[in-house]
Amino acid sequence: MTIPRPEPSPVGIVIATRNRSATLAEALRHLLALPERPEVLVADNASTDDTRAMLAHDFPGARVLALPFNHGALARTYGARALDTPYVAFSDDDSWWAPGALNTATRLFQEHPRLGLIAARTLVGRTAYPDPLNEVLAGSPLGQVGDLPGTQVLGFLACASVVRRHAYLDAGGFHRLLFFGGEETLLAYDLAARGWGVTHCPDVVAHHHPAPSARTGRPVVQRRNELLTAWLRRPVPYALARTRDLAAEARHDDHARQALRGTLARLPAALRDRRPLPPHVERAARLLEEAA
Repeated sequence: MTIPRPEPSPVGIVIATRNRSATLAEALRHLLALPERPEVLVADNASTDDTRAMLAHDFPGARVLALPFNHGALARTYGARALDTPYVAFSDDDSWWAPGALNTATRLFQEHPRLGLIAARTLVGRTAYPDPLNEVLAGSPLGQVGDLPGTQVLGFLACASVVRRHAYLDAGGFHRLLFFGGEETLLAYDLAARGWGVTHCPDVVAHHHPAPSARTGRPVVQRRNELLTAWLRRPVPYALARTRDLAAEARHDDHARQALRGTLARLPAALRDRRPLPPHVERAARLLEEAA
């Protein structure tokens, strides 16, 4: 008797990693054990530790995209291009998906053709406590619309997101200028600007096990990227006001000075790629800021 082979999962998983082989190994153990049996692709940002040897020896079931240098968040886009699944779930090297979450995401995408990105509910650490972002997303003032599930948002956690691959590539993926740190808002803007829905769907669950201490330099990079996002997509008076605010703070705060210097160094490239949001997305962005 021939045993039928299981249907391939319509969701592929992309993990961007660099020099974190131990946490990557734990994430892969969870992802490769998922009942959905998704294809798992590791986009390795030119690791110099034992990541590639570990992958070859311990995880032959994972596909590896060996990038020649560190592309930051753009590695996720290279990974999405390398897959041919209609949906792509992103994990970091310290996160994974709950069993059944990807099946739920698939159903939501199939039922809602305009849905471009799902922001999952995130559970943190060994105790699986709810990430505070869950409450922020669930309480978004953008509310619900009839042709989308969940609550409309313009932000998410990258390692707890699932995208319609076509929508993600249509929007350009994560922007190369931001590298890492707060890169999600710009992608949410670009998806919404092209008519794709971005929603928080709490029935889709991700687990995140971040290191106890924040990564060095992350606050500076996040503030830099917030301001670059303003110059890339928001009205000029808005971007100027945010720049003045950061410059005033930079007089007495070293993190603000570093963020301002980083912004100014990248500002010519941001202006070359500037595409102001359509009015309805700009109104949504303003509404979220007023509510915050």
